[in-house]
Amino acid sequence: MSYFSKQDLVERFSGLTLKNKIFFSTLGVILIISAIIALLARWILVSSLTKELELRGVAIAYSIAERGAGYILDKDYPRLLSLAFEEAKLRERQHLITYIYILGKDGKVLCHTFTKPFPGKLAEANPIPEGEDKSLRLIDLGRTSAYDIAVPIKEGLYRIGTVHVGLNKIHIDELVSTLRFTFLGFISFVVIIIFVISHRLAKYITRPVSTLTRVSDELSKGNFDISLDLLAEGTDWNASSCPAYHNTDFPCWHFDLSTVGDNREQDGRANRQQCRDCHFYYKRDGDEVVQLADSFRNMVWSIKLYRRKLRESEEKYKSLFDSGPDPVLVISCSDFTIIDANPRVTELYGYSRSELIGEQFIRLGPESNEECIKAFEEYGGPSGCIYFPKIIHYRKGGSPVYVNMHACPITYRSQPSIIVAVNDITEIIEKDAQLVQAAKMKSLGEMSAGVAHEVNQPLNAIKMGSEYLALMAEQGRDVPAAQLQEVAKEVSNQVDRAAEIISALRAFGRKSGFKTDKVDINGPVRSVLTLVTKQFELQNIFIRLNLVGGLPRIVAEDNRLQQVFFNLVNNARDAIAEKRENLGLDSDDYINIDTYEDGELVCVRVSDTGAGITEEVRNKIFEPFFSTKEVGYGMGLGLAITYGIVRDYKGSIDIESEPGNGTSFIISFPAAPNER
Repeated sequence: MSYFSKQDLVERFSGLTLKNKIFFSTLGVILIISAIIALLARWILVSSLTKELELRGVAIAYSIAERGAGYILDKDYPRLLSLAFEEAKLRERQHLITYIYILGKDGKVLCHTFTKPFPGKLAEANPIPEGEDKSLRLIDLGRTSAYDIAVPIKEGLYRIGTVHVGLNKIHIDELVSTLRFTFLGFISFVVIIIFVISHRLAKYITRPVSTLTRVSDELSKGNFDISLDLLAEGTDWNASSCPAYHNTDFPCWHFDLSTVGDNREQDGRANRQQCRDCHFYYKRDGDEVVQLADSFRNMVWSIKLYRRKLRESEEKYKSLFDSGPDPVLVISCSDFTIIDANPRVTELYGYSRSELIGEQFIRLGPESNEECIKAFEEYGGPSGCIYFPKIIHYRKGGSPVYVNMHACPITYRSQPSIIVAVNDITEIIEKDAQLVQAAKMKSLGEMSAGVAHEVNQPLNAIKMGSEYLALMAEQGRDVPAAQLQEVAKEVSNQVDRAAEIISALRAFGRKSGFKTDKVDINGPVRSVLTLVTKQFELQNIFIRLNLVGGLPRIVAEDNRLQQVFFNLVNNARDAIAEKRENLGLDSDDYINIDTYEDGELVCVRVSDTGAGITEEVRNKIFEPFFSTKEVGYGMGLGLAITYGIVRDYKGSIDIESEPGNGTSFIISFPAAPNER
C-alpha cells in the first residue's frame, strides 16, 4: 500500500487548476467543519437525549414512590400493582419502560409488571447505596438490557420500600440511531449543496482568469488582432467611442480629468475631447479578478494603439530610409559589416545591395572608415555622433569619391549598430579645386614681374659668361683653365638657380588635389618665399624667417599649404602698402614668419607692420568676396580660400591686430599621429 507524503500532496495540489484549487479548498474546509459539527452535535444530542430519558425514568420512579407509599402502609398491594401498570403503560412510556417493580423494606417484591415470573436476581441487581437518594445501573436481562433506576419509598424519615424502573436500552439506542441518522443526513445534504455551489462558484470566479489566459496566449503568439470583447463581457464597452481610438496622440488613459470641460489648449489643439465617458477611466465594480480583467483589457488596448503608432512610425522612417536623397548604411558594431543600405548607396558606390550586405564597412573607405571604426571599438560606441568631413571613399572599380560622413550609434534589430549617412561632395571638391587653381593663376599673374626679375638675374649672368667666352675666342686669346672652370661653374650655378625658380613656379601652378600626406610645415613656406622674396624686396618689404627645424609633421597637402602661405604673405604686403598710402611714407617694412610648436599643435605666425584691421573687418575677413581693397584690386577670395584649406586639415586661424600696428595671423595644425 502506497502512501502520499506531504511533499507529494503539495505538488499534486500545485498542479491543479485554480478552479479545482478553489473548489477542493472550499469543499475541504466545509467537510472539516461539518465533521467537527457532527461530532460535537452527536455528543451533545446523544448525551442530552440519554440524560433526558434518565430524568424521565427518575421522575416516574419518584412519582410511584410518592403515590405508592400509602398503599404500602395499608398493604393494599393490588392498588400498588395497578399504579405500577398505569405508569408503565401510559402512552409512549410502554416503549420506554421495560419493567417496574416495588420492593418492601425487607427486600421482598411487593409487585411488578412482568408478565412472566419475576427474575429472582433482579431484586438485588441495583441496591441503593447508603446515603444516596437514587441509583442507576445497566442491567443485563439476557436477550435485552435495561437501565435500572432505583428510588427509595419513604414515610417521613423511614424507608418503607424501593421502586425500580427499568428503561429499555434498545428503545433508547433506536432513538439515538434515529437522531444520528437524521443529523448525518442533514449534514450530507448540506455538503452536497455546498459541493454544487462551490463548483459553480469556482467556475464563476476563474472564468475571467481563463479568459485572460486565452487572450494572453494569443498575444504571446503575436496575434494582436484578437477581439477584446471577451474581456468586456457584461459591459457596454466600445473602444471606438473613445477619442484615443482615432487619435493615438491623445491617450485618454493618461488624460487629466481636471482639464475636461474647459477649453484649454493641449499640444496646440483645442481640447474638446470627452474622455470622461471613455471606458479606460473606470473599472467595473466587483472582485479583484474582474478589475484585473479590466486593467488587462485596457493595457492590451493601449499596446494595440501604440503598436499601430509604432508601425506607422516604422513605415515613415522606412520610407525616409529608402527614398532619402543621401546614401545611408547600417553597420553592425560586432564585426563592422554592412547589414542594411538604402538604394542611394548602390547608386553612389556602384555595388548592388546583395554585394553590400555582409561586406566590411572599411572596404568603402580603407583610410577614413578605419578612424570611425576605431572610435567605436575603443570607446564601445560614442554616446553622440561623429562627423567626418571631406573624406575619400571608393566606388566599385576603385574610382574615388569625396564624401562627408555622419555616423551615429543606434540599436538595429536589437543589436548595437551604427547608422552612417554619406553626402557626396565630389562636385563641390572639384569646384573648390578649380577656385583655388584660379586664385593661383591670378597670383602667378600678380607676381609675374617679380618672377621675371628673379629669372632675369641668372640669365644675365649666363649671358655675361657666354659673351666673355665668345670674346676670348674671337680675339684668339687662350683662357686659363682655372678661369674657364670658374666661368663654367658660375654659368652652371645660374642655370640651377633659374631651374629652381621655374620648378617652384611649376609646383605652385600645379592643380592641387585633396590627397593628404605628412608634411613638414617649413617646406611650403620656403617654396612660397622662393617666388616672392625678390619681388617684395623691390618694394622694400623684407622677410625675416624664424623657422624651427625638427617640428612634428602635419597631415596636409604641400601644394595647398603653399596657397595658404602665399595668400597670407600677399595679404601682408597689401597691408603694408595700405599703411604707406595712408601715411604717405616709403619706409622699410618687414614680414616676420615664425614656425613653432605649441603643445600638441604646430603653428605658423605671419606678422606684418601694415595698417592693421578693425574689429568690424576682423569679423568678416574670412567671408567669401569680402574685401577692403578698391574695386578691381581684389576678389575677396584669398582669405576665404585660406580659411577653407586650414579647416580641411583640422586647423584653426587666430588673428591679433590693432589698427595702425600691423596684424598677425597664427595658423595652428594638429600634429600628425605617431609624430609625437
